[in-house]
Amino acid sequence: MPSLLLYTLTGGLLVLLGLLGFVLHAHLLRRLMAFNLMGSGCFLVMVGFAQYTSDVDAVPQALVLTGIVVAVAATALALVLVRRWYHLTGQVTLTEDTSPKKETS
Repeated sequence: MPSLLLYTLTGGLLVLLGLLGFVLHAHLLRRLMAFNLMGSGCFLVMVGFAQYTSDVDAVPQALVLTGIVVAVAATALALVLVRRWYHLTGQVTLTEDTSPKKETS
C-alpha cells in the first residue's frame, strides 16, 4: 500500500472520529480533545500529500509544523477558557439558549 493512501486514510479516519466525538459529547474537555484529533488528522493528510512526489517539498512540512505550534497555543487558550467557565458556572458543559426569540420588524 502506498504511503500516500495510508496517510490519507488514517488522517481521514482521525478527522471522522474527531467529528463524531465533537458532535456526540457535550463535555467541553472531550470536545476540545475531539477538535485536536481532527486537527491531527488534517496534519497527517498534509504530510501524506507532501510525500506524494519523489522530491522533498519543505512547504507542507513547514505548514504542518506551524499548524502544530498554533494548535498547541489554541489548546492552551481553550483550556484556560474551560477552566474559567467551570469556576464561574460550576458546569463543564455549555447551556442551551432557551429564551424565546424576539421578532424584528
